[in-house]
Amino acid sequence: MNNDFEKAFSDFIDRREYDQAENALFAMVRIAFLAGWKAAGGNPPQPQKIFQIVHKKDISESAIETDISLKK
Repeated sequence: MNNDFEKAFSDFIDRREYDQAENALFAMVRIAFLAGWKAAGGNPPQPQKIFQIVHKKDISESAIETDISLKK
């Protein structure tokens, strides 16, 4: 392909609309896979936490690994 094509394609996939379409396509594939998984007798995945908010007071300074030294 030539450079004009590559530039146009790059501009196309950098758009918000492309991200939305890609996310929708991924969701449809996942839903279809899950339906097939269940139809084949598989157990559905258990809900999981995506992230957990941790407050600074809950973490001791020694529990955080870093190579940055903080001078007080």
